Amino acid sequence: MIKKKIKVVISDLDGTLLNTHHKISDYTKRVFQKLHEENYLIIVATGRHHLDAHPIVAELECPVYLVTSNGARIHNPNNELLFSRDIESDAIKSVLNLKIDPEITTVLFKENVWQTNKNNEKLNSFQTKLNYLPELVDFNTLDDLSGIKLFFTHESHSKLIDLRDTILENHSEIFSHAFSLPICLEFMDKSVDKSVAIAKILEIENFVFEESISFGDGYNDEKMLKSTGKGLVMGNAPDSLKNKLSHLEVISSNDYDGVAKYLSKTVLNLKIAQ
Repeated sequence: MIKKKIKVVISDLDGTLLNTHHKISDYTKRVFQKLHEENYLIIVATGRHHLDAHPIVAELECPVYLVTSNGARIHNPNNELLFSRDIESDAIKSVLNLKIDPEITTVLFKENVWQTNKNNEKLNSFQTKLNYLPELVDFNTLDDLSGIKLFFTHESHSKLIDLRDTILENHSEIFSHAFSLPICLEFMDKSVDKSVAIAKILEIENFVFEESISFGDGYNDEKMLKSTGKGLVMGNAPDSLKNKLSHLEVISSNDYDGVAKYLSKTVLNLKIAQ
């Protein structure tokens, strides 16, 4: 039960607003357009780069604040940059100088390109529109390693756990980190988190967290889900996250329009046809 009047709707993208084909359903679009008609403030908060996320949220066909790279960038509904925070080159260089399992794919999010040490077809499949292109590089040959986000992926979660622990052993004061998926480990500047970026937007728009509802499925959503007046965990979220946030309600999965169905029934109090 939502006790306080909800005026702000916040959603993650992958595993939440997007289905497993990385698409937004027509039903979800209709619900979000109705939210806009009813004067709700809409925020999409994702780990994706802004060039990757912009064409996705544009499909909603309504004004949206966009938080990207887990909070390292904020764009307003007019696509104007409001906030940015990068990781310094020396900090990233010190991480890449560590002994990293060569099977792990390393990605550095830059402003207009993502640099990677290997071609990863599964990673490429997340982009349905190639607005943000990969560049195959040898990181050892690059002078400028500053970037928005440092990203590692591997099918073995345990390998990424080991890598996380190795990096944080000597860099815990430099980076914040999150698992957006069990196979995706991400590092940002220490000050960066979705919840911090959302707080900036709420201040601009004269709202407070208690007036917001949020939806997410990953560990990079954890602080966001705990900060808002109502946090909802997707049914497809990892059991470990559901257990950690056991005080929060679990809703239907992303492939069954869990976000849109909840909003239609509980926030809008409408039955919107699918």
